[in-house]
Amino acid sequence: MPKLKTHRGYKKRIKKVTKNGKIIRKHCGESHFMSKRSSSRKRRLAVAKTVDTVDKKRILRVMPKI
Repeated sequence: MPKLKTHRGYKKRIKKVTKNGKIIRKHCGESHFMSKRSSSRKRRLAVAKTVDTVDKKRILRVMPKI
C-alpha cells in the first residue's frame, strides 16, 4: 500500500488542529486590499474560524497526517 500524501492546497489553508479535534482556518480576503475596508471588518476578519463538521470529514480524508 503506498503512502497517503497530504493535499498541499488544504495544508496551506489550515492553521492548526485543536485538542478537541476542531480545525482552525483563516477568513478569506484578508491578505491584500485592506485599506478600503473598515476597521470593524478588518478586526472581524483577523479572528480565526473553525471549519464546519461537513467540511471536516472531507479535509481529514485528504490530509492523513494532521
